[in-house]
Amino acid sequence: MDKQGSQDLDRIVRRNAGVLMAANAVNGSILPIAVTLGGLAGVYLLGPDKSLATLPVTASTVGSALTTIPAAILMSRIGRRKGFVIGAAPAILGGLLATFALMQGLFWLFAVALFFIGMSGAFNQQYRFAAIDAGSPAVRTKAMSLVMAGGIFSGIIGPQTVILTNDWLSPVIFAGSFLAAAGLGCIGLLIASGIRDVVPPRELRSHADGPKGRPLRVIARQPRFIAAVLCGISAYALMSLVMTAAPLAMVGCGLTQSDAALGIQWHVLAMFGPSFFTGRLIVRFGKDRVVIAGLALLTACAVVGMSGISLAHFWITLILLGLGWNLGFIGATAMLADTYRPEERGRVQGLNDFLVLGAAAIASLLSGKLIGGPGWVFINLIVFPVVTLSLAALAGSVLLQRRAAQEKT
Repeated sequence: MDKQGSQDLDRIVRRNAGVLMAANAVNGSILPIAVTLGGLAGVYLLGPDKSLATLPVTASTVGSALTTIPAAILMSRIGRRKGFVIGAAPAILGGLLATFALMQGLFWLFAVALFFIGMSGAFNQQYRFAAIDAGSPAVRTKAMSLVMAGGIFSGIIGPQTVILTNDWLSPVIFAGSFLAAAGLGCIGLLIASGIRDVVPPRELRSHADGPKGRPLRVIARQPRFIAAVLCGISAYALMSLVMTAAPLAMVGCGLTQSDAALGIQWHVLAMFGPSFFTGRLIVRFGKDRVVIAGLALLTACAVVGMSGISLAHFWITLILLGLGWNLGFIGATAMLADTYRPEERGRVQGLNDFLVLGAAAIASLLSGKLIGGPGWVFINLIVFPVVTLSLAALAGSVLLQRRAAQEKT
């Protein structure tokens, strides 16, 4: 491609990044609604038994995990724009179904509804990959950070929607917020329709139906792949474990539902706020150091979480949790891009998200069991061995890379 063509492509990538950021802001706001209210609504539907209260939140994560690979394959065949439009539909259905389930007092139907919301979340995970489909390296990195920064607005929209709409369908609590979530899904669908495919669907099909590249088992054996996936799993699963438990722990400690909603708001803002400059940090300091910083923040989050149960303790814990997730997850995503070729992109990205979200689903399910058993402090203790394992894998991959470089010279 000539210089003019490259500049035109970079211009389209930048425009797409703005649209993707807006779509992420709206569609991504449905997740904070589900997380804030999923466990609380579970308690409302089940009564005092909290052991299964987080099952709806787990169902949403399972929905995401099971849909990641189909979402990646679908987009490789029909393009990003059509894929994102289709991907918004389950959120609309899930919001409407959750509203009905709450009004009828049906716990299991409510869990199914959040499963559909999770399915839509799997398509949302593709926003960051869509940002790096094409363009110069610097533009791709900044585009991914901009798209992830859409989460700042989702962190405001979601919790504020909970606060403003919780009593819409009174006396049935929570139902109004899920009806509003369905409305947000409709808006997100319209925004997603404005995305332009920077890689034509026919080229994506040639990647899907033509040369497959290396087998996944070969790619997955790379130390760099193992480290990237493990760091991504750690960042996402620990975030899911602590975040899912936090609203239940806050209410259980005498704080209000509004306190919990605002705590999740600060958490989501911290998750996506740094995205405006995370790409620049990666360019300046390197992917590995950014991931290490993220894991350090997750450790700090656990320390604060174990130190007290005041409102400030919970909010600071959630903020540090969000910051750690941002650096750890985005850094791990950038590391993953080092491990695959263009024709392998869809399969590797799908496998990565399946593993990451699958681990997050297990973590969210354990969260409900643990908060009703060993408790909040024990949940925070789990952070330490998981972070240690991730750091060991990262250090091992770096040492092997250096050894391979020395052998070449």
